[in-house]
Amino acid sequence: MLDFNILFPSILNGLTTGAVYALIALGLTLIYGVLHIINFAHGASLMLALYAVYFLKERWGIDPYMALPIAVAGMFALGYALQRIVINRAGHGKDENILLATLGIAIVMENLALLFFKSDTRNIDTAYSLSTVAIGPAMIAVPKLVAFVGALAVSGILFWIMGRTDLGRAIRAVAKEKEGAKLMGIDVDHVYAMSFGIGLACLGAAACFLLPAYYVNPQVGGGFVLVAFTIVVLGGMGSFVGALIGGLLVGVVESLGGLYLGESLGQIGIFAIFIGVVLFRPQGMFGAKA
Repeated sequence: MLDFNILFPSILNGLTTGAVYALIALGLTLIYGVLHIINFAHGASLMLALYAVYFLKERWGIDPYMALPIAVAGMFALGYALQRIVINRAGHGKDENILLATLGIAIVMENLALLFFKSDTRNIDTAYSLSTVAIGPAMIAVPKLVAFVGALAVSGILFWIMGRTDLGRAIRAVAKEKEGAKLMGIDVDHVYAMSFGIGLACLGAAACFLLPAYYVNPQVGGGFVLVAFTIVVLGGMGSFVGALIGGLLVGVVESLGGLYLGESLGQIGIFAIFIGVVLFRPQGMFGAKA
């Protein structure tokens, strides 16, 4: 049995990581909940957001946290344009076509990144990158603590948009009954594009919180989106509360797995949970039975 002074920092570290996982998964589950498709370009979009934040810092000296409005607005615009111009036209109303379209977008994004940025791994240096804060017996890196608070704040804003605004009500109406929403005068194509844009805007925020303590290369999105898929399944497809709680849980499981099994095997626990959920509760923790 591990000492509390070792266990507590590990759990705290897992929560800080899990909050960012949850933010990435929230974007994915929003897109699934409205469009009813899995966005295979989610990881590649996160990679582009990370590169955007990286170059904002390296070329113009904009701190990653100060770049938050730029990254969020830019990724929202990219998501809106992709949905209206590419995915909507390529899909022709068929889910299988939309899946293939998002997969094609991911391949194009990753190969363009390889062409322009090569396969080099890049990171940034900030004045606070190596700073720590004491929380009880734990020493937590400042970027991780900011990421935790920031990810929860952005998640709260997303919950407010979905629950308290006309846009949120329109999104929920389209997600529940598309044809009925059309009859009520809701522009379904616009709602689809807004949902896709908000989903990618979450990635813009996640990139700003990640980069001070992380790195970017053309393949970086794959690992994050695999964890995000696990969180979405664990929490329940289309469930925002499930994505948030699932992200925090996955972060803690990964951290404890790394503590007990070693860093290279830390994610074994995540995929063990994923298999268990698929076998015994396929609707997830907060999902409804079909």
